[in-house]
Amino acid sequence: MPKPDDRSDNPERIERNIGHTMQNMNEAKDYVKAHADEMGEEQKQQIEEKNERREESIEAMRDEIKDEARDQQRD
Repeated sequence: MPKPDDRSDNPERIERNIGHTMQNMNEAKDYVKAHADEMGEEQKQQIEEKNERREESIEAMRDEIKDEARDQQRD
């Protein structure tokens, strides 16, 4: 028998994911600052592009939290 779909902890889980993603962004920025003179432009650009994708992911996760909150209010 399959487990019931329990999404009660989704907002908390998503918040943790946002926190981890933000931490990764900050670590990448700090890395570039600390090692900019040792890095090529292509490597810096790749890190910046990855951080842009992280920003987009954070926005999507925040939207998902709002959706989850609305769904929980309906229950």
